[in-house]
Amino acid sequence: MEFLTPKKHESDASSTQKYVDVKDVRDGVIVLRNGSIRCILLASSINFDLKSSEEQDAIIGQYQGFLNSLDFPLQIAVHSRRFRIEPYLESLSEQERHQENELLRFQISEYRNFIQSLTEVSNIMSKFFYIVVPFAPSETNDGGLIGKITGMLQPKTGTEIDGSTFETYRNQLLQRAEQVSAALSGTGVRTSMLGTEELIELLYNTYNPSIFTTTVMRNIDQVELSNR
Repeated sequence: MEFLTPKKHESDASSTQKYVDVKDVRDGVIVLRNGSIRCILLASSINFDLKSSEEQDAIIGQYQGFLNSLDFPLQIAVHSRRFRIEPYLESLSEQERHQENELLRFQISEYRNFIQSLTEVSNIMSKFFYIVVPFAPSETNDGGLIGKITGMLQPKTGTEIDGSTFETYRNQLLQRAEQVSAALSGTGVRTSMLGTEELIELLYNTYNPSIFTTTVMRNIDQVELSNR
């Protein structure tokens, strides 16, 4: 994948890209080399411990119902990344420069120094929760849960997908994503499917862990989470 490796390393890319299972990313879908496809849902979090015992029991019951309703495998991934505090510190510095009250300016300065020193001695991490929804072409030939799981675990290799076939598979994948979103909404978890740019950025950060702290993915607060 050319977009995962800078152009100046094209010679190295030919020897390393063969270990990457991703073949293409288009229309919000990841296409793997074996012909299977994936979409990724970004999921919100809930503070389970702050819920009452009745609410906790209801959430557990809804989640059990969600798991029992699935007839295809899912992958739930947690992506931790270092929290970038620099934009917030720059905002504080800007407020400090424009603050006319000397006492407030001093307090802002002290607070900014405290936050900066705190982040220097400890790693503050942000966690992102993702649900990977799969679909394999072999599933269309094998019925039942066992056939679908077998198709996902042992898909055909070297499968090429033409335009019309891709749209057919993509529609079936999106139906699964809608099912997952609707079922999780009962637990209070909201989801939003990542678009092409978000998928590329997520893959880039995943395959380049040493530099992902300098790559900013769209702020989770700016992602529109919807109850599908």
